[in-house]
Amino acid sequence: MFSLINYLFSGRRFQVIAGRAIQNAPSPAKRFTRVRIGRVPFVLGLLIAASSIQSARAAEATPPKVGAMATDFTLKTLDGQSVRLRDLTNKGNVVLVVLRGWPGYQCPICDRQVHDYIAHSNGFAEAKAQLLFVYPGPADDLKAHAEEFKSWKGKEWPKEYLYVLDPNYSMVNAYHLRWDAPRETAYPSTFVIDKSGKVRFAKISHSHGDRSKAADVLAEVKKLTE
Repeated sequence: MFSLINYLFSGRRFQVIAGRAIQNAPSPAKRFTRVRIGRVPFVLGLLIAASSIQSARAAEATPPKVGAMATDFTLKTLDGQSVRLRDLTNKGNVVLVVLRGWPGYQCPICDRQVHDYIAHSNGFAEAKAQLLFVYPGPADDLKAHAEEFKSWKGKEWPKEYLYVLDPNYSMVNAYHLRWDAPRETAYPSTFVIDKSGKVRFAKISHSHGDRSKAADVLAEVKKLTE
């Protein structure tokens, strides 16, 4: 913003001094100041426009919030089937769970979180909610790691639960959930998205723990059916 001011008022004609636009004295013998009043509204308009653009960009760079429309995406399952978020929300409410995926090891907290959702599978089925789990990570060998996680520690996934890969973080980046640090992948997150594609619940953890409990998410889903 200050660079814009300096550009408009510096040089041979104008400069900003103490918040006022003044004309440079052409020589030591002619020392006067003259406020260019006619240019002030124009400059203020430019500054306001620049500030609005910066604010809009900052808003775009944040994860989806409650009330916002969920960004559409398409990812593939372990057997190569494409899953598009929009297609799922057209059919009903969706619970989107972003795991840590493969940060170089299988995350034990993600495992407990999935077990929790498996234990509440009947409740989600009764609420007619579609569960969608995202496993992000570097593309190399991601499928093999995801297959290992799927059956790791005896998990038995309900057939209705969808489990997709996010190689090289395409979905994670679109949702601004990238945890860009050594041995990290994505901020563990849970969203409830209604039939219109609007986010009705959002929980983003900036640590390995602090995950949404399945019972709490189920309660949010049930609110949509009341």
